[in-house]
Amino acid sequence: MTLQTEYSVSGIDDQSKDEQKMVALDVDGTLVDHDGAMSDAVREAAREVVAAGHQVIIATGRSLGATLPVIQQIGLQYGFGVCCNGGVTLRLDPALPEGFEVIRRETFSPRNALIALRSRLPEAMYALESAQGEFLSTRSFQDASFGIEARSVDFEELLDTEAVRVVVHSAEIPLQEFEMAIAAVGLHGVAYSVGWSSWLDIAAAGVTKATALEQLRTELKVAPEATVAVGDGFNDLQMLQWAGRGVAMGQAPLEVQQAAGEVTASVYDDGAAQVLRSLV
Repeated sequence: MTLQTEYSVSGIDDQSKDEQKMVALDVDGTLVDHDGAMSDAVREAAREVVAAGHQVIIATGRSLGATLPVIQQIGLQYGFGVCCNGGVTLRLDPALPEGFEVIRRETFSPRNALIALRSRLPEAMYALESAQGEFLSTRSFQDASFGIEARSVDFEELLDTEAVRVVVHSAEIPLQEFEMAIAAVGLHGVAYSVGWSSWLDIAAAGVTKATALEQLRTELKVAPEATVAVGDGFNDLQMLQWAGRGVAMGQAPLEVQQAAGEVTASVYDDGAAQVLRSLV
């Protein structure tokens, strides 16, 4: 199910579409390091690209509340953002009561996936973001990527909650063993990606950062060759392939680097800043 709100793109720089780039930026491992810190070089370069009139779009697996501070850091006031790996799209405009509005939510029933996962990973922690933007979790599972405090519930309550994002995490299980368990489950009817730790993100079937970005690209009438994307994770694979210029971070896994057209320096060497500076 998709919830949609009518909107316009007024307030965005009137730079011609022939000159304007649509620049999709991952957050964790790209704009910020794995401690959540953004360097001055990356912040300044991102602000320069925004000031130059390019259509900068944060495209992240984070939920809305954890995405907004990054949007603020790089000086974005007008435009769009993609959260929850494509599950939520927002429009930015300081004239709005909160400075933004959600224009799309891609929701799904997590029941079958959760039951299958629980059979293989009974000790893992489970959380989901509901269609109303609330986070529900088992075992007091909290994470900075949620953006809000999760409410602890019984596992059974998760099964009947319409979701935009489901998260599964196990600090006790090594990544390789975790990946084998996910593969053995054989998830169907959802889109999913495994992170750099024993962490699984699940979205509605067919929903990725790339699908949300393509909707925006079409609506904004940006040429496919005028798109740029920078990312480092497995949840960035489709986005890097979608972009006219897809750039993988230097610390990205080999498969992610191979999906991109080029590779920049690592997040700890301000690789994103190097790409951003090339656009101004």
